Amino acid sequence: MKKMKLIKNAHIITCVGKEYENGVIAFDDKIRFIGKTYNKPVNETIDANGQYVLPGLIDAHCHVGLFTDATGFEGADANEDSDPITPHLRAIDGIYPQDRAFSDALSAGITTVVTGPGSANAMGGQFAAIKTSGICVDDMIVKAPCAIKLALGENPKTVYNEKDEAPVTRMGTVALIRETLYKAKNYMSAIEKHNNDPDGCDMPDYDIKLDALLPVLRRELPVKVHAHRADDICSAIRLSKEFDIDITIEHCSDGDAVSDILERERVSVNLGPTLTDRSKPELKNLSFSTYKNLSDRGLSVAIITDHPEITIENLPLCAALAAANGMSRTDALYAITINAAKNCRIDERVGSLETGKDADIIIYDKLPSEFGAKCVRAFIDGKECYTNLT
Repeated sequence: MKKMKLIKNAHIITCVGKEYENGVIAFDDKIRFIGKTYNKPVNETIDANGQYVLPGLIDAHCHVGLFTDATGFEGADANEDSDPITPHLRAIDGIYPQDRAFSDALSAGITTVVTGPGSANAMGGQFAAIKTSGICVDDMIVKAPCAIKLALGENPKTVYNEKDEAPVTRMGTVALIRETLYKAKNYMSAIEKHNNDPDGCDMPDYDIKLDALLPVLRRELPVKVHAHRADDICSAIRLSKEFDIDITIEHCSDGDAVSDILERERVSVNLGPTLTDRSKPELKNLSFSTYKNLSDRGLSVAIITDHPEITIENLPLCAALAAANGMSRTDALYAITINAAKNCRIDERVGSLETGKDADIIIYDKLPSEFGAKCVRAFIDGKECYTNLT
């Protein structure tokens, strides 16, 4: 039987516009009630003592569990750089739940990470949205796959230039992606013809790569496009129109330069990592001011760590720095909660405090978008997974 918990004396921030300064929230594995008073019996009562109660934080783009902390090559499972086209690879087949980064995430109140392949390949594979507590990835899944990864620009160019293989130019990268998507369209058409006329049309031979792209072409699965530079961002939008696919722009370091286009096209942006050095040419325009500029245009902006580029527990710090550079504290908070969930198409389960959603709940002494804020408790699916009452 599920045990009902109640948090009382809470300053509840729902991240969907509602706020309760002295509220209560009742939950088992799901949120059952949010409001001022709750008169039904509960198994456990937790006094928040006026502290903030919020939805668990979300990192919309990272590689937690795929670049395992402190293990070197043995734990480097994010880039299968033996082939530039690998849409069939699944993050869940490489995630190591015992990676220390998961406990680091919990210490910051991060209850969901969207993690997947790196950017070595033009088509890298399938991201997964998972909870940050568990011993088997199958029990941690929110949604898998939740996106397909594409990468434009410097990274695939560099990786395959060193191998003396294609692609070694931006033209070559986009051409490979375009060729594969056209093949997938023809593959999908052949399957549809067979389904409509099984006797007259043969079923095409199974192709694991093309099959992985069918949900993309049906707009059932979004595409996360790694694009830092302005021209790569525009190429991503061009591809999205050519194939009618649902994209988000990942990283978007040159977002200010193409902000008019992003606003016109209403593209969602997962922005970061920004708390890093400008270690390569694509990062020369890296700036925390971009968070304010894009959010002020009404775009759905999520803040990301790209862990291990920025270690996962510093996601709230990135939100505080975005706020310190002009982004409103509310927008900064939403960028690591509901916007992150919406951008990853998982907001039906996580990202806000609403009845029926997963009971991923955190207690903070200050808003996470403020400097020096500390996570006091974290619950995932109603189970307390982290406590720091000192």
